[in-house]
Amino acid sequence: MATSPIDIKKWKSYADWKLLALLLLFLNVKLAIKIPALALIYLLQFDFKFGFSFQNSRLPLFYLLIIPLSFIGLFIGKGFQNINYLIVFATGLFFWLLCILAIHQVKLSVEKQSAQTLHNTLLLFFAINAGVSAINLLRIIIETHALNPYTYQGNYQKYFIGTGDYIKGVTFDTSTTNAAINAMGVIYFLVRQKPLMLMACMATLLLTGSNFINIVLLLILALLFIFKSTRIQKSLVIICLMLLATFMVKVSPQNNTYVAETIKNTFEKPAHHAVIQTALLPVSERPDSTLNSEERKEKFAKLYLDSLSSAVYIKDTRGKPQIMVKPVIRNDDGRILMPQANIHSATYQSIKVPQAAQQPLIRFINTHDTALPISAKTIRVPTLPGKAISVLQTGKFLIQHPSKILTGDGMGNFSSKLAFRATGLGIAGGYPHQYTYINPDFLANHLDVYLDFFSKQTGLHSLTNSPFSVYDQLLAEYGLIGLVIFFVYYLWFFARHYRKLTYGLPILLLLMAVLFVDYWFEQLSILVFFELLLFLNIKETAEQEGEFAHA
Repeated sequence: MATSPIDIKKWKSYADWKLLALLLLFLNVKLAIKIPALALIYLLQFDFKFGFSFQNSRLPLFYLLIIPLSFIGLFIGKGFQNINYLIVFATGLFFWLLCILAIHQVKLSVEKQSAQTLHNTLLLFFAINAGVSAINLLRIIIETHALNPYTYQGNYQKYFIGTGDYIKGVTFDTSTTNAAINAMGVIYFLVRQKPLMLMACMATLLLTGSNFINIVLLLILALLFIFKSTRIQKSLVIICLMLLATFMVKVSPQNNTYVAETIKNTFEKPAHHAVIQTALLPVSERPDSTLNSEERKEKFAKLYLDSLSSAVYIKDTRGKPQIMVKPVIRNDDGRILMPQANIHSATYQSIKVPQAAQQPLIRFINTHDTALPISAKTIRVPTLPGKAISVLQTGKFLIQHPSKILTGDGMGNFSSKLAFRATGLGIAGGYPHQYTYINPDFLANHLDVYLDFFSKQTGLHSLTNSPFSVYDQLLAEYGLIGLVIFFVYYLWFFARHYRKLTYGLPILLLLMAVLFVDYWFEQLSILVFFELLLFLNIKETAEQEGEFAHA
């Protein structure tokens, strides 16, 4: 029986392949891939009719208004007098331009393609991302020889509780990016009642080990379960909760302890424990500076006798092969047990000393200790997570500088990926050392907090200790005007369609929470994906109602 030839025309129309290529390439963490990908899409789909307008704007007007606000900050702060800052400023404008170019192409795809074609495109993207994430996990399993690396403590706990950090998916970005994308996927496939892809997204989300995203998604699923879900959707929510519980209890139980400790450290004052006197070390192991004359004599005699015993042993065993007899381990019933690794050995403990990646940060702290009160320990630091300290810093700064409340401190001057990148410390990407720029306000505030936590052991390198936040960025660098523009001309641009939104509304709630944990506009990743989902949801509901007006 002859097989039918592949229907190329059918597959060509199955998905928007240009959009899929844009998602796979533009969401990649490297700018060297993002920029050529965007350029290629514009060559294939040449169009620069953005359609910005104060009435029924085609794209969020936020992207257009933030640019003149940036120039206002430039002139108020007199940043034009510093050539290095002008380079920083131009870089920031370039990032905003990339945001506009990306959302325009996403909108074009939504306008030109049918809703079903776009759904197929998203299905392919999520399937590819789940596959790449599974490969990430498989590589870890092969490296550790542990079926569950989330409980594997070897290799100095390189993985263990941090295994999820290596599940990066197709973006090759942070695991938080992968987690946020899959959380959107969970909501998207839940509302559309696609159980297989829902399970794939939920499993991938859990593999990333993002406690913050898990908690936010849990709250959103609870709201959907109570207020807006069918019987089938309620069943799917319960399955998701069971997967989450299984992961937390069986796969990565230490995450429960981590979450509990984080909450405890945030809301409880540290207890002052009495110092317990420990037993004294043997005389032979104590330094001479702690011994009196009689103890020094005793130490000398003991070490001398030990050296004689060692010499006799070496003489008696010289030339004889060393035979190591391993004891047979049995349980109470006499059954022989396989020897287990000693989890108390050094290789099963996390590395407490700073590693090579932290050395530039430590050198920077030592060089600028007078300007870094927190990381240099010249002031008493609140016992709060780094993110909370950063919020307090921003509020205090604006109170002390009321002239900057409306327009902020200027782009790249206080809290942004751009500000971190321009330090030349390798934070948030590379930057030419001859053009490095650090504003004193940034140095003494958010950079100081970041250095305090991220120059130490990896256990402190978490979202809760990072000053990264879109809200903080907008308020600190663009002022209240920037924050208002964001709420009115970005969030409300989508939220005003709340009557038409199905999966779009809970995804919007998810995004509003996720904006607390990174500088997502500069990340050029999840916001592009969010915009695609919202444009699609608005389009398909409008078509169902017989409406053809654009969003």
